[in-house]
Amino acid sequence: MVRGKIEVKRIENATSRQVTFSKRRNGLFKKAFELSVLCDVEVAVIIFSQKGRLYEFSSSDMQKTIKQYHKHAKGVLTNTTEVEQYMQQLKHESADMAKKIKTLEASQRRLLGHDLDPCSADQELNQISSQLERSLRIVQERKDQLFTEQMERLKAKERRLLEENAKLHTECGARPCQKPLVQEKGVGAASCNWMNSRQSSSSQTISNSDQVETRLFIGPPVMRCE
Repeated sequence: MVRGKIEVKRIENATSRQVTFSKRRNGLFKKAFELSVLCDVEVAVIIFSQKGRLYEFSSSDMQKTIKQYHKHAKGVLTNTTEVEQYMQQLKHESADMAKKIKTLEASQRRLLGHDLDPCSADQELNQISSQLERSLRIVQERKDQLFTEQMERLKAKERRLLEENAKLHTECGARPCQKPLVQEKGVGAASCNWMNSRQSSSSQTISNSDQVETRLFIGPPVMRCE
């Protein structure tokens, strides 16, 4: 036979209510005991009847459990208070930041030439004019500094290029004739000496007539220096 579902509401009959209280109380204490044994936890149950009579169950010491509960509740209350204070502090900081942002936005609009009607000609407009002059002077100084740094970099680059150019001219003008990698029966050395004599005579001819002389050389390839 299926047991019907009992509606949870106050029992009007006093006798039935007392009987139900006794049964449910004992069942609750039994369940608390089983929970403490099975799960190895500390359980305490406190019940006050309708007439104010105390019924209690504790798996260890009731006073110890109550002290532990008060300690935990006090810690939770302290943490809650600290959180509330921190939230209030954040709200104040947020409000102050919003005011500062509003002031900065108004100042920026005035520097751009907007919303100048409420400003007085003696104080606020003169202050805005002075601030603009200071800002312009700072920008100009920074611009001059960047221009000077750029000029220094360009001068350094120019000096470096001139040094490299002079070094290349020196290497090309004073470099001796290189010996060929493979010399067979003294042909390379003789060709090199012949090339040196021809280069000296050719340079004299060019300096006298200012004309380029083209000659045909027979022998192994060598590098000519201008």
